[in-house]
Amino acid sequence: MSGAQEVEKRPGLWRRLRRRRRAAPDEAPSSAADMLRPVARADRFSASDLVAEATADIGSRPGRLVMTILGTVLGIGSLVATIGFAQTASAQITSQFNAAASTQVSVTPKTTKTGQDGGTGALGRIPWDAPERLERLAGVDDAALISEVALGENGQVASVPLNDPSEAASAPPPITAASAGLVDVVRGELLTGRMFDEGHDERGDRVAVLGERAASRLNITRVDSQPSIFIDGTAYAVIGILGDTQTRGELRDHVIIPSGAARGDFGLAVPQEAIAHIRVGAGPQIADQAPLALATEHPDTLEVRAPSAGSELGSAVQSDVNVLFLIVGAVSLLAGGLGIANVTLLSVSERTGEIGLRRALGATRRQISAQFTVESIIIGLLGGLIGAALGTLAVVGISAVQQWTAVVDPLVAVAGIVVGALIGWVSGWYPARRAARIEPVSALRGE
Repeated sequence: MSGAQEVEKRPGLWRRLRRRRRAAPDEAPSSAADMLRPVARADRFSASDLVAEATADIGSRPGRLVMTILGTVLGIGSLVATIGFAQTASAQITSQFNAAASTQVSVTPKTTKTGQDGGTGALGRIPWDAPERLERLAGVDDAALISEVALGENGQVASVPLNDPSEAASAPPPITAASAGLVDVVRGELLTGRMFDEGHDERGDRVAVLGERAASRLNITRVDSQPSIFIDGTAYAVIGILGDTQTRGELRDHVIIPSGAARGDFGLAVPQEAIAHIRVGAGPQIADQAPLALATEHPDTLEVRAPSAGSELGSAVQSDVNVLFLIVGAVSLLAGGLGIANVTLLSVSERTGEIGLRRALGATRRQISAQFTVESIIIGLLGGLIGAALGTLAVVGISAVQQWTAVVDPLVAVAGIVVGALIGWVSGWYPARRAARIEPVSALRGE
């Protein structure tokens, strides 16, 4: 097939030929192959030209630029700030859990059914020297024994030795037997007086420490006058009143007596529970070592409740807080994206004549669409950059005022900038398509 016949069969080649002639008018094609050789188009925009055109128009309307990026600034700023506040708040919550729940270990005997009546019995036993054994383990700060003391059916706890009908009508305060280190283990605070010591426990002295609510029930507010309470008619000298505790808050309603006194007066045979205050992160290690330390021959007869290396409850709270704050940030981002789309559509309507002129001078639909898309991306990028900076400053500033430890992940700020550009691209997609569909003749006529 000759070159002329190929040109006649493929009409599109005429356009290539015309471009070739415009590009090199003084050169005559030597053959049909030369005529068909592709020629580089001189009217194509490079990436730098596209960015220059987009930024030139953005900078020509600074007032509109500020109003356009304001929504994105608020959206990205609130997103970065809310994530930062969520991480900071979660760190504070986790530290509180670590200070209490994550530092407590409890050891109790395992139980099994003893008969058809559904009763249970203990498989193992906790030794009376369990606190000393536990405190030898690495990671244990303090340890103590704690047991419930059961009174008789008509057992009473009163501050006077007389039978008071009003006291008999109400249930007596619970009685708890403990070793000397109980207050240290539960991180309690004595409102007045002191805690009984190991000497009291070994001798079985009849002394008692009252929880503050139990003391209020028994009308005891001070211990310097050496008050006494009567447990089943036996006098116990009150030497202290226990206030708040980080754990075992129920002790504020209890009457606490030494384990030695409970063994002698109420027949306490074995301790019911050994508790320990440990260092953060030592839970798994203590869970493995405590049964061996307390029951060397039968460690499987004891059950240990120890926290994991990380607080599961704290992690759950952190996850919930993050979800809540992310929802707020997403709503703000949606508002910012709608703002960009609205302003970009308005810009397309106002610049119809400009678009028609660009199309008449040879700009393609793709170039028009790319120009408006790049404009939206740049607007979103600017909004994301400013919003990320403001959100980070808000987290740091408010944390400093509240005396918190600010937690700001640098990746969150970077992600905020990227999300801003992404919001700009999504918001500018439809206006860019609408601008690309404008016909040059209609635009120049003002239709």
